[in-house]
Amino acid sequence: MVQKAKILLVDDRPENLLALEAILSALDQTLVRASSGEEALKALLTDDFAVILLDVQMPGMDGFETAAHIKRRERTRDIPIIFLTAINHGPHHTFRGYAAGAVDYISKPFDPWVLRAKVSVFVELYMKNCQLREQAALLRLQLEQGGGHSGGDGGKEPVGLIAELSARLAAVEEQAEALSKQLDDSADAAAVATAAHLERKLTGLRRALDALEPGADPGPSAAPPQG
Repeated sequence: MVQKAKILLVDDRPENLLALEAILSALDQTLVRASSGEEALKALLTDDFAVILLDVQMPGMDGFETAAHIKRRERTRDIPIIFLTAINHGPHHTFRGYAAGAVDYISKPFDPWVLRAKVSVFVELYMKNCQLREQAALLRLQLEQGGGHSGGDGGKEPVGLIAELSARLAAVEEQAEALSKQLDDSADAAAVATAAHLERKLTGLRRALDALEPGADPGPSAAPPQG
């Protein structure tokens, strides 16, 4: 069973959180509420999130301050942040959002279809990265066990594991390729860059897996990507 991605919704107004949940419920992912910047930072201490939807105008710690804290933490600095604001203060305000680390900046009222499409892209990228980390962990385990040269059944089990890894990796590669094609017409540079990074990691993992095939020369390229 595929684990659902978590999406963090940060807004001090309950009605706004309810609206976001209604819009994003169709994605069938886990939606986590936070009614303040402090509450959002607390949630980020223990859970991993695919994307954060962050309201700019909040009492106390506003969206800009919250984003700055998120980007300073090693654990959370790479989580995409989409800023939501009810007021358009012009280019300077928008620039401040991007400078704080946002990948996108959407003014309310926003188009539900557009918001859902943007969030779904980051959810897909997050899920592909999770799959990739799983494959890399299995490959790393295989390398630690000697690349298939030990075992009580004459090596059949390691060879079978390599074949299974190869098949599972091929499925991820196919999905990543389809996602990259989907992003071809997208103006979201952050999503495109993230997808390109994912493809590079997939290439490295495929190279390492190929080095484990019977008869392959396990040189320096056999080390799996570190994710």
